Amino acid sequence: MAKVQSPGQVWRVSDNEERVSSDAQPDTSRLYRPDVLETIQERLAEMDEELRALSLDIHEHPELAFKESYAHDTMTAFMAKHGFEITRNYHLETAWKATFSHGKGGNTVGINSEMDALPGVGHACGHNLIGMSGIAVACALKAAMENWDISGKIVILGTPAEEGGGGKKILLEKGAYDGMDACLMCHPAPGPKGSVSLTSCLALNRVMVEFNGHTAHAALSPWEAQNALDAAVLSYNNISALRQQMKPTHRAHGIFEGNGWVPGIIPDYAKMFYYVRAPTTAEVKALVPRVINCFKAAALATGCDVKIDTVATTDDLRQNEALGEEVGNITIARGGSVDYEYWGIKSASTDFGDVTYALPSLHPGFAIPTELNGGNHTHAFAKSAKGIEAHRACIDVSIALAGAGVRILLDNDFLAKVKAAFEADKKAREAET
Repeated sequence: MAKVQSPGQVWRVSDNEERVSSDAQPDTSRLYRPDVLETIQERLAEMDEELRALSLDIHEHPELAFKESYAHDTMTAFMAKHGFEITRNYHLETAWKATFSHGKGGNTVGINSEMDALPGVGHACGHNLIGMSGIAVACALKAAMENWDISGKIVILGTPAEEGGGGKKILLEKGAYDGMDACLMCHPAPGPKGSVSLTSCLALNRVMVEFNGHTAHAALSPWEAQNALDAAVLSYNNISALRQQMKPTHRAHGIFEGNGWVPGIIPDYAKMFYYVRAPTTAEVKALVPRVINCFKAAALATGCDVKIDTVATTDDLRQNEALGEEVGNITIARGGSVDYEYWGIKSASTDFGDVTYALPSLHPGFAIPTELNGGNHTHAFAKSAKGIEAHRACIDVSIALAGAGVRILLDNDFLAKVKAAFEADKKAREAET
């Protein structure tokens, strides 16, 4: 079992136990095909310096959502060099697809590589590691397929704009995931060294609100105005009061802004951007109307007109149980541990959640060393994401994901189990609504 922490604690470097080396000999009795796993490990050992250089290159060139041109060009050039067929600008300007097929027929393993950074803090969510991991998994699978004459297909997608743009959701709607039997990726987070997390994440609904009022001189004739700034402040306070009656697992947080505000003029325009989150998509759908009422009440109180748009939604993560068991088994066999409760991105959100609603998928977290209070979306985490220990942890989880990918290709009974787990979870989702 994983070493765990109490809720509310923050993992830091001193919490981490000595890491098991990525080249340690596995306990073969726990593994499906230890001979193929050895090929995977050997291939990633051969590529280690090259993969680290790629990760650092992406880290040093942070790009925001839908603007990942450098990452697009660098990663597609890397994949072409390693024998993959490349489709650049795949459905979106900075998205890409790389494929490899071997033998006749067989199953198809999907893989995701993220690329985008955050405003102001760069790769503070470790997408340089996520991007590298997807490429590492694909290259390791290719080596296994060639070495052991395994029929099948690899499809790796470079997915832009995870941070607020919903790139995977757009690609999903455009058919980019069609034909995949399952899809794999990972995500770094603070946690106990040598472990992976199989927690879920929060479903997310983004709400954009605009208040339009009427200006007036703030001292001479304030009674002539409808104050859009007041509407925004009242909304903010209404939502703060609502939190007292929200479940502890639910979230509503946001900002407001305006243009050309000065103290002497009552503002006639204010804009708000809010995130509403809950553990499941069904719970978010129930919470959003309560939050929207906070905006409507503020508009009524101030006499402003209000425009409310739901601009984007993402589903919660539905970790495939069978895929999770396989990745967990490989992780434990190699000296690591698995957590199902305490860490990972369970209180964050990702557009990969939509992928997990569409097909069997897995999105394990992997632990990297971090400073105290230096978790995801901080300058400290951006620093951690380029550290050597973070790289080694990323290689470890990539080995486990590639091992699960091999079993998808080789073991049709296992794939049937994966698909059955997906269907069972689909029924559970329908029951939630």
